[in-house]
Amino acid sequence: MSVARKLAALAAGTVALALALAGCGGSEDQAGGSLQTVNFGYIADYNGTSLLAIAKDQKLWEKHGLKADAKVFTNGPLQIQALGTGDLDFGYIGPGAFWLPASGQAKIIAINTLGNADRVIARSGTTSIDQLRGKTVGVPEGTSGDMILTLALQKAGMTKKDLKVVNMDASTIVSAFASQKIDAAGFWYPAIGTIKKQVPDLTELAKNSDFESQVSFPTAFVAGNDVVSGQKDKTEKTIAVLREAMAYRSANPDQAIELTAKMLSVPVDQVKADASNVKVLPVDELDAKTKDGTIGKWLNGMADYFVQAGKLKTKTDPKTYYTGDLFTTAAAK
Repeated sequence: MSVARKLAALAAGTVALALALAGCGGSEDQAGGSLQTVNFGYIADYNGTSLLAIAKDQKLWEKHGLKADAKVFTNGPLQIQALGTGDLDFGYIGPGAFWLPASGQAKIIAINTLGNADRVIARSGTTSIDQLRGKTVGVPEGTSGDMILTLALQKAGMTKKDLKVVNMDASTIVSAFASQKIDAAGFWYPAIGTIKKQVPDLTELAKNSDFESQVSFPTAFVAGNDVVSGQKDKTEKTIAVLREAMAYRSANPDQAIELTAKMLSVPVDQVKADASNVKVLPVDELDAKTKDGTIGKWLNGMADYFVQAGKLKTKTDPKTYYTGDLFTTAAAK
């Protein structure tokens, strides 16, 4: 083969390789660089999805050099487990799962909202927690449904030993309640709304606001311990995305609901009803409450509950598992 032919063949091969790499390579950020993938877990409700829906629509991931691979989960404890195995980098948890980062199994990187979606529900005719004695009660263990049930029982001078408690995942509770396989449940909206379509006369025996003087019910975004300690750049960029999405959600509540509905492929009215059980916290308020110790008090109050409920042996300083400094300093970057 002549030198000319060799050079032509080499050039053709180089072009083919470049085209192949372009076809299978990663995405690019707004500056033309490659994007770093973030494995992110979420729950399919307004609390767990709204910021991800906003970040996707507003291209916030690309803005910060990231690409989100979002995976849906039914509860927080499953995400904490996935963080521990490295299958997730970040995730979302409700208040019932806060004992897991408090026990050292993950880090809280951002407080999200204050929830009021949890209920103890029962069949028509049951009007008090005391009437649940000996009844079969479904609950997703380690979740906010578990938390609201435990608090309601304590208030009534009862424990789970007074009931027939069955650990169930969220989807099972919906079908089990509708088919009368359980008498009551520690559960949450919007899933309760689904149950109401089949059992419209169910009763609500307890709700978050019944215990607001005792404990707050924040939701949060969490990260794997190794991610926070070993991938600080990725963590800081992710927090920056969450902060910008929070600012958009506060300024554009209706659009946030619409974007969430679009991401979840559900009616807007359903998400609007779900959002009505949520107190959105503006990012500047989260900064202030982090710095003045309010969030630390929330976490300590929850830890008191978890120790009493047997989830934690002892309390630990919230600063060991809430990376408040990372959250607030992201505002300056």
